[in-house]
Amino acid sequence: MLEFDGLTRRFGAVVALDNLSFVVEAGQVFDFLGPNGAGKTTAMRAVFALIGIDSGVVRWNGVPVTSDARRKFGYMPEERGLYPGMRIGDQLIYIGRLHGMSTIDAHHATEAWLTRLGLADRARDKVESLSHGNQQRVQLTAALLHSPELLILDEPLAGLDPTGIDEIGAILVEQARAGCCVVFSSHQLDQVEDLCDSVIIIDHGRLVVTGRVDDLANSGARRLVVRIEGDRTGDWAHGVSNVTVSEVTGGEVRLILGEDVDTDDVLEAARRAGRVTEFVMQRRRMSEVFREALQ
Repeated sequence: MLEFDGLTRRFGAVVALDNLSFVVEAGQVFDFLGPNGAGKTTAMRAVFALIGIDSGVVRWNGVPVTSDARRKFGYMPEERGLYPGMRIGDQLIYIGRLHGMSTIDAHHATEAWLTRLGLADRARDKVESLSHGNQQRVQLTAALLHSPELLILDEPLAGLDPTGIDEIGAILVEQARAGCCVVFSSHQLDQVEDLCDSVIIIDHGRLVVTGRVDDLANSGARRLVVRIEGDRTGDWAHGVSNVTVSEVTGGEVRLILGEDVDTDDVLEAARRAGRVTEFVMQRRRMSEVFREALQ
């Protein structure tokens, strides 16, 4: 279990973390959400003592995190943490050794993960010769080599194509189901909804919302999705009493319904606007949870 207890960090007049407290249970995929500058990276770096904190403590399994404990953690920073001119295989074995692995074990783990991630034939290449997506895969391998108990990844899905996102997402879920505590940040909210068990949303270093994805998605006002043939704006819905347009995406209009709204009235208004091709109740998307939390 990873615990942030009252973390506070100031940079001059800027408060990056403001008495931030939350808990992440092992066996979960946990996403750290927030706008740019919210304090996510600062909190992640605090786990590894890469940045000092003014007050508060980070605990692992109830005990303040020590350097020995960190050797059992895996970390993937948002910026590249690799040596661009060094051969990939040599570099990964070196990183494994830093985590306390024997050379043989580090070699075997490097081979296994590079094979899993489709890079077995690139072990003798330099990192700088790889595409962005493949550099992401090598960076992830460096975090996974030593079978970490805690895995923290800062924007691991950034710059990946859909296949890469699916591939790395599957690995994160697999690690969590094997008992690892997986914490990552991402602005790709559709993927967050598919991958994560729980989320936390912070803003200006303060906790705004936390909970299980299913609970957050099923809470709040009713959501209705309507699609009308030829309509791309959803303007028809603005005339329906106590109904708010949440999103319009590719002709799909997502509505938030007030408590007293009769869906038959909404359907009638939609039919006046054109041929209704979709009319279904849905739960909140993480993008809606995110926007509403920051209002």
